[in-house]
Amino acid sequence: MSRRCELTGVGPLVGHNVSHSNIKTKRRFLPALSPTTLQSDALGQSFRLRVTNAALRTLDFKGGLDAFLLKARDEDLSPRALKIKRQVKAKLAEQPVA
Repeated sequence: MSRRCELTGVGPLVGHNVSHSNIKTKRRFLPALSPTTLQSDALGQSFRLRVTNAALRTLDFKGGLDAFLLKARDEDLSPRALKIKRQVKAKLAEQPVA
């Protein structure tokens, strides 16, 4: 299982551990992933995704999963999230605009 956020595409970063004597050794900074259940308002369905804690705050700010997915770039989304985005777009397109 990859250590990558399914909504933002954030993955591990590479850096150094720096000792007191200034010796640098390679290390990885892993994203803070949380398995979360997110509710889609348009589909009336829940989805279980591995998302970073920062992405959860962004979801609240943007107004939920549907609003976030519609504005997100396809390159950043995982295949599962991309499938959800297509379903949401199709559902919103079939609803009559009042």
